[in-house]
Amino acid sequence: MDAGAEHAMIAVPAGPVTLSDRRTQRSWTVEVAPCLIATYPVTRALYARVTAERPGAAEGGELPVEGVSWWDAVRFCNALSEREGLTPAYLLPADGGGDVERDVSADGYRLPTEAEWEHACRAGTAGPRYGPLDEIAWHRGNSEERIHGVGGKRPNPWGFHDMLGNVWEWCWDVYDPEVYGSYRVLRGGGWFDEHWSCRASVRRRSHPTFRVDDVGFRLARSAGH
Repeated sequence: MDAGAEHAMIAVPAGPVTLSDRRTQRSWTVEVAPCLIATYPVTRALYARVTAERPGAAEGGELPVEGVSWWDAVRFCNALSEREGLTPAYLLPADGGGDVERDVSADGYRLPTEAEWEHACRAGTAGPRYGPLDEIAWHRGNSEERIHGVGGKRPNPWGFHDMLGNVWEWCWDVYDPEVYGSYRVLRGGGWFDEHWSCRASVRRRSHPTFRVDDVGFRLARSAGH
């Protein structure tokens, strides 16, 4: 995969998406604005080229980067934006603590919101998945309990690869601040997950400093820039 393809973006059309949470038995509809989302999760090669860091234990440049926290992901977004002469999307606290603010006018890279993520994942489909699971996703039943290179499974109707399976993906959103504080949303399921976790609607949560070998992230940008 050449360097340009690593973070090629697909234009996502505006539209409504209904999110749901099994824990609270709640559902809500969000109107998603047009945006750009990366065809693939961020790879180890791209992450290393931008940060000079190689987190995680798995070796191979075309593997999704893993072992990255939510904080690592937002810092990467800003670093890639600066590298490409774009305005960083995130205002980071100088001391490394506190809250991250998003500059909604910025043209730089950012994490997708979970509504953007699910809208892109579903790609106009209505079921729990955009195709037969083994054809579209690496999961516990077919992954041999290891991570795989991006793009090895069939894409969804809009051209996105690995939206389900392989690695969970950090989203911008706070999961439930009243109950879980600063925990952020993860989406998509991973290579070690059973089939029921690899569905478009499944939400998971974790602390923004959490790092593990089945969690990565995907880039987004706001449209119109």
